[in-house]
Amino acid sequence: MNTPDINENASTPSNFNRRDFLAAFTGVAATLALGGFSRVAQAAAPHTLPPLPYADSALSPVISANTLGFHYGKHHKTYVDNLNKLVAGTEYADLSLEKVIAAVAGRPDKAGLFNNAAQTWNHTFYWRSLRPNGGGEPPAALKQKIEAAFGSVEACKKELAGAAMGQFGSGWAWLVLDGDKLKVVKTGNAELPLTAGMKPLLTIDVWEHAYYLDYQNRRGDYVNAVLDKLINWEFALQNLG
Repeated sequence: MNTPDINENASTPSNFNRRDFLAAFTGVAATLALGGFSRVAQAAAPHTLPPLPYADSALSPVISANTLGFHYGKHHKTYVDNLNKLVAGTEYADLSLEKVIAAVAGRPDKAGLFNNAAQTWNHTFYWRSLRPNGGGEPPAALKQKIEAAFGSVEACKKELAGAAMGQFGSGWAWLVLDGDKLKVVKTGNAELPLTAGMKPLLTIDVWEHAYYLDYQNRRGDYVNAVLDKLINWEFALQNLG
């Protein structure tokens, strides 16, 4: 069981506001759609598992094809399947994924629906946050914003790593745009920055199924390898808009 130290410097989003959610979502949806992750409506299954943007072996050796096969083919697929079951015959059946999340966030009686909808969205976003031969220097426009917010790219990566390793239990570390400034936040379980009015730029999944087959309890090794070799700065720039 991975029990990393808690990093109090990375904030956790809260206080859901639907207007802020929709404002934060603007632009991110377009980026996901351009990447092949748009929602495809079907009578029997309004939500579909989007294709990966790379082969299942493309992230090896940082993330093995074995891990990707289980993570994408089992976990992500299960969230999509559960979501379709939960919305069937309800007022949410014809809503887009993002509108489902906005409609049920913060409602304890809809926790199951929120969890499966948000995890479907989070995983779709995570796959785009990674790319083969990633890492390195961010594009100039993004680098300028990172340096203004954190002082340097290395300081930004260190804060992302701290948030990812400091998230107790399952969750996510995010680089977000909050107003006009970049910041790092962490969320537990299925929570996501959109519900706090922040625009996600990229994310790192720290649920154990994201890394345990390859790294066992060495979450830090996984996080640092992702930041050094897989993180997709170009995707973050697209979301920065």
